[in-house]
Amino acid sequence: MSETQFTPRVFSGIQPSGGLTLGNYLGAIKRFVDMQGEEFETVYCMVDLHAITAKFLEPETLRKNTRELCAGFIASGIDPEKSILINQSQVPEHAQLGWIFNCVARMGWMQRMTQFKDKAGKNAQHQSLGLFAYPALMAADILIYHATHVPVGEDQKQHVELTRDIAAKFNHDYGVDFFPMAEPVIEGAATRVMSLRDGSKKMSKSDPSDASRINMTDDADAIAKKIRKAKTDPDALPSEAKGLEERPEARNLVNIYAALSEQSVDQVLAEVGGKQFGEFKPMLAELAVDKLAPISSEMARLMNEQDEIDRILTRGAERAREITAPILRQTYDIVGMVPPVQV
Repeated sequence: MSETQFTPRVFSGIQPSGGLTLGNYLGAIKRFVDMQGEEFETVYCMVDLHAITAKFLEPETLRKNTRELCAGFIASGIDPEKSILINQSQVPEHAQLGWIFNCVARMGWMQRMTQFKDKAGKNAQHQSLGLFAYPALMAADILIYHATHVPVGEDQKQHVELTRDIAAKFNHDYGVDFFPMAEPVIEGAATRVMSLRDGSKKMSKSDPSDASRINMTDDADAIAKKIRKAKTDPDALPSEAKGLEERPEARNLVNIYAALSEQSVDQVLAEVGGKQFGEFKPMLAELAVDKLAPISSEMARLMNEQDEIDRILTRGAERAREITAPILRQTYDIVGMVPPVQV
């Protein structure tokens, strides 16, 4: 069996569950923007089918969240002409391939997924089947585009590994080299942004304290205030990264500075080593306002132009289906199913 040469293509997505944070921006969206260009075709997605797996969302809330996430993508620099920008449910091939992958994936694989264990907790028997099975749909999200690279946070790496397992089993079972072995892309100084109030916890929109996070809708004053009040320790910043190992809050703020300034942690510490937080925090606040306030302003503008967002997503779905429909038809043919009717 000859090895198939796949088009270099990036796919990744974010749930429109509301409340984009700095963690979403630095951990995902900024890297989405950086991967736009001539090296890859790029497809970025609002995964609304995933958003309904864990809890009930009012229909209007889900629609608003989806548009707000799209606005966040565009305001951050994702160009709908350079990238395919889509809402997952508008491209039905995602769900159709997802069912086939439900039949390829094994129960044991799903039971090992740590995110289900974390989200389900002690109430696993009361969770939706969708929450249990959604990693197979995530694999379909990726493979319906024959994506070769998936920018993700460290906590999503296991899902990309499962995607590779599903692709390998499908290819083996049917004697084909049809689905690629997608590679997780985990890079950057702040792939996991932590709470501004507790450096041991991930920054989260669900934290009761709004001061724990920077929201992508925060204005310049709110951004600066939250950084000034961020938890720190009494010691000066070190000159080498090793000096941050037992200092979670210091490490988090330095990582944020490094990511926003597009430097390595070592480069930042060469500049700020020896400074107290009273001197470093204003530097970080100024940088964060410079980078983030324009995004907040553009998001607000776009949310007042919802017809523009809807047009972008409709066009994105049309472009996406030019890729996904042929791949689904080929999948059906491999499996022995009657190909779907072309529309």
